[in-house]
Amino acid sequence: MPRRHTIGRGISILGAFLLVFVLTALLLAYFGGGQQGAGLWSDAVGVIEVQGVINGADKIIETIRSFAKTDHIRAVVLRVDSPGGGVVPSQEIYRELTRLQEKKPIIASLGGVAASGGYYIASACSVIVANPGTITGSIGVIMETVNVQGLLEKLGVKGVVIKAGTYKDLGSPLREMSVEERRILDSMLNDVHKQFISAVATGRHMDEAKVKTLADGRVYSGEQALQLGLVDQLGNFQDAISLAAEKAGITGEPQVIRAEGKRRVWWQRLLSEWLGEELWGEGSGVRLLYLGPQLS
Repeated sequence: MPRRHTIGRGISILGAFLLVFVLTALLLAYFGGGQQGAGLWSDAVGVIEVQGVINGADKIIETIRSFAKTDHIRAVVLRVDSPGGGVVPSQEIYRELTRLQEKKPIIASLGGVAASGGYYIASACSVIVANPGTITGSIGVIMETVNVQGLLEKLGVKGVVIKAGTYKDLGSPLREMSVEERRILDSMLNDVHKQFISAVATGRHMDEAKVKTLADGRVYSGEQALQLGLVDQLGNFQDAISLAAEKAGITGEPQVIRAEGKRRVWWQRLLSEWLGEELWGEGSGVRLLYLGPQLS
């Protein structure tokens, strides 16, 4: 009987220890590390990071919506370190940010590069903070293709296209582009360029004619962008956090909650290193891009 009593007591102690361990782990996960669940009862600033080429919008939009519904996240900082990317993902993120801005202040913090699509999404924010040396601007649209007809001829290879529709092989790398085909593409790119200009003018509360003079695809330093009205002030990421807290009426050091990104497995990271971020993204083939220079 004493032995059975000792075993029962040991099991009770082990159970209590495991319960304390699990509760401690949950509390650490909930309140520590700057994760999305942190600081449930504290006013906080949420941070959304957009890094590298913008190939998709789903994960970022998911985070924007989550932050919009989280009451204790009083303001958001959009940290942009991106040369831009796809037109549609940039537009989708911009649209969702404008919805969020109706509920909470959003401060854009521009890192080393926030150009083209990177600047496009930043322009949806309440305030843009850039470093003096940030590469930004590049308000333009680009479409790239190649013509390998000469190379194929040297190799004794002839490309064959079977199509229904006069312009179905528009931009084909197997032949020269006709004058009419170039006119069609120019017209489409000019329309998408106008959309970019309109979005910046709306987000920045600037006259479209003024934005158009700046939208020839060139890049600007953060300091130049400030002088031109493309950003609001110079400062680093921490300055953006402090400004967001101030806009939200948070006193003292604000709790910072970072969105958790889905980490790639080892073979995905390896392919990304070999092939580059541009080739890893969603979709393939000819795409319209709000993509600026990738300078370091």
